[in-house]
This record gives sequence, structure tokens and C-alpha cells, in this order.
Amino acid sequence: MNLLLRCSNILCLLTALLGASCGAKKDFLDEKPSSDVFLPKSKVELQSLMDKSFFLNVMPELGTLSADEYYFEPGYWETLDSKERNSYIWAKDIFQGQPNIGDWNMPYKQVLQCNVVLDALEKNTIEDATEVELNYLKGAAFFVRGLAFYNVAVLFSDIFDDPSASAKPGIPIRLRPEVDEQSHRSNLGDTYKQIFSDLQQASLLLPDTIPVKARNRPSKPAIFAVLARIHLSNRSYEIAHQYADSCLKYYNKLIDYNKVDKNAFYPFKAQNDESIYFATMPVESKVLNGILQPLTVVDSNLYNSYDVNDLRKNIFFLMNGANHPNFKGGYSGSAFSYAGVATDEVVLIKAECLARERKTEDAIDMLNLLLKNRIDKNKFKPLQANTPEDALQLILNERKKELVMRGLRWTDLKRYNKENRNSVLTRKLNGLTYYLAPNDSKYLLPIPPDVIALSGIPQNER
Repeated sequence: MNLLLRCSNILCLLTALLGASCGAKKDFLDEKPSSDVFLPKSKVELQSLMDKSFFLNVMPELGTLSADEYYFEPGYWETLDSKERNSYIWAKDIFQGQPNIGDWNMPYKQVLQCNVVLDALEKNTIEDATEVELNYLKGAAFFVRGLAFYNVAVLFSDIFDDPSASAKPGIPIRLRPEVDEQSHRSNLGDTYKQIFSDLQQASLLLPDTIPVKARNRPSKPAIFAVLARIHLSNRSYEIAHQYADSCLKYYNKLIDYNKVDKNAFYPFKAQNDESIYFATMPVESKVLNGILQPLTVVDSNLYNSYDVNDLRKNIFFLMNGANHPNFKGGYSGSAFSYAGVATDEVVLIKAECLARERKTEDAIDMLNLLLKNRIDKNKFKPLQANTPEDALQLILNERKKELVMRGLRWTDLKRYNKENRNSVLTRKLNGLTYYLAPNDSKYLLPIPPDVIALSGIPQNER
């Protein structure tokens, strides 16, 4: 069969298998396609499956919709769908019956695709592939699957930060391409055990270097960056520090913002030097698509926190017709919010962990390493801190400013709540004020109603 036609047939089959049709009424977890209708048999077919950035490199947006980095211009809220409206005001019922929620479905489609690849590698002898190529394909599948599980768990489960957390509900763990088995929620301990297992297996298989012209593909630095992110989110700061160090030993490039065109609509290329693993939030988002959505405005407190000499103020933001700041899209190279992992995030993780270890000077040195690439070179003055707590607060402030609209703020708020670092969040809309208190049960986002109806798994209490 012609290779192009065969790859086309692969995609058609997987579209059906993953339930990607807009008219699909069943969640893919409960559909029953036969898993042996097609089994990839060549490295080209397998690589084709692992290079589908249009959904493998897409991360959930629900946390960012719920966070405190933006607000709406008057009248815009009413034009949005249920998920976007209700996330904004932290409603108890976010979805109001809305089906096919990508924040849940997309990661599980990614899981299913990875399971197809892993199953093919287990069952078939891929004669046209070298051992290095086979290891890459297997490692990439483990990486994407582990990251997908984490992206679901971090939104729909609690923080895994103490031994008692194992008794809490986690998420469904799917390890085979067959989709006819009943779904159930694993406990939180088993959920993170699988996440770490997938990423650790990937670390034994993936290359040491980043594919600089294909940053949608994972690598060992990407694994360590993701593991640093996960352990930070779970408040395992010592382990997060270790993984941040491991990542930076392999890759530590930072962009000098003094050399970036601050007036460009899209100042960064998608394949920029800081991007370790490329991903975006959904392209169809009506809220988060940067300057394509000028009625989504950056929070004024956040915008005003940038110093006049801070180059990020003009590089990250563009003023709209009402003279309010819109987000440009960041490292995506487009209007879509970047949601991958990048060097700046890893540097900030290391700095934060050093401060928590009470290594004040080292922590501030690491922070200044980043900031000297962000501040006007003629005006840069290194920050100083007298105590570990002062250093930590400076780093957390810079984390919010540097990683704006990157899909990390909601997770940060959840862990800050555990440390009494967070205040009440507020939204003002149509003459009403909405509040979200620290540790409110609404920080645990609800599982979509069609998933509950079809699988019978328990809903989160809100």
C-alpha cells in the first residue's frame, strides 16, 4: 500500500478510535472499538502517530480559566460557553451538562494513542527500525502518557503531598489500547505511582539532547523538567530541586530579552531557545488565545507589578483599544498560550527550592540569573534578600510574572493554600462580586457530567 495512503488510513482509524468526531455522543472511555483493527508495523507509521502535535502537544485550559491572571471586558462573559463562563466565577456546576470537555477527553485521547504505540511495539517486530529508534518511540509514548495522566490528576484530584493522600481518589488509569473495560478511579497514590513510573521509564529511553528543530518531541531534559514541575506542585521541594538540577545539567539556555523585538505581535518563535518541550493550550479557546481575544484582559495587579525597566511588560503584553493589556501568547510563536516546559520555569523551580532550603544567597543568585535576561541591560540591578523568607517571596513574585498564562498558576494557588500563602480570589461581574477562599472545595474541579454518566465513577465534592 502506498505509504501516504496508509498513513492517511492510520489517522482515519485513530480519529474513529479516539472518538474525535464532533457528533460523538460517547466519551472514549466507554466506546468499544476493536483494538486490533489496525496495528502499526513500521517506524514511519509509529513516528507519525507520535508526531501529531495538533492533539499530543495540547494541554488543558481549565486551570487557567479558573485562575487569577485575567478578567473580562464588560459584556464578553455573556458570549462564552458554559465551561468558560462558570470557571470564571467558580460556579459549583461548571459544565451545566455541557459534553465533550477537552480538559478531560484530550489527555485521555493522548493516553490511548500512546497505548496503541506501546502495544504495537510489544506485539510487532519493527524490522525497519534500529534499537535507538525503537527506544525513542517507546520512551516518547511513556513520556506523553505520564504527562497526560498528570494533567488530568492536577485538575481533577487533590495535591499528592503527604502519605494520607493515597486514601483520596485519583483518576482512571488506562494502560492498554482496549477501551471496553469499565473505568474506575484509582486512588491518588496509585495515580502518581503510574505517572512517575511512566516518566522514569521514559528517562531510560529518550535521548540526552533536545531536538532543536522539533521541540514537540520529548527528550531527557524534558522528562526532568516535567518531574521537577510535578514534585513542585506536590510540595516535594527537595526532589523538585534534584530534577531541576538534572534538567539544567543537560539544557540551560536562556533568551536575552534585550535582543527580542518588544513591538512584535509574536516576539518568540515556537522553536525558541528556552522551549524544552513545546505545547499549547487549545487553539479553539475563546478566552486564552492571546491578542485574538482582546476582551480577555490581563489582571491589572499583575500587569502593574512589572517595573518600567522590565522588558517583559512590552514583550508579553499589548494594549487593546480600551488601553488595557492583552497577552500576546508567549513562547508559542502565535496567539495561543504556551503550555510546554521551558528553561525559565526550571530556573525558577531551582531558585524556589534553594530558598526553601534556606540557602538565601544561592536562591537569589539563581533568580538574578534569570532576571538579568529580562531587565533592560542598562538598568539591571541584582536583587538582594536578607532572609530565606524574603528570598522566597521575591521568587514567588517573579514566578507569577515570568510564567503568566502558562497553565501553572492554578496549581501554584493550590499549593500556596496549603502554606497559608494565598488570599481570597475575587471576580467582579455585572454588579456582583464572586469569591474563592483558600482551600475551598472548588479548587478541586468537577469531572465532566458525560464521563460520570457513562462510566459511573464518583464525582468530586464541591
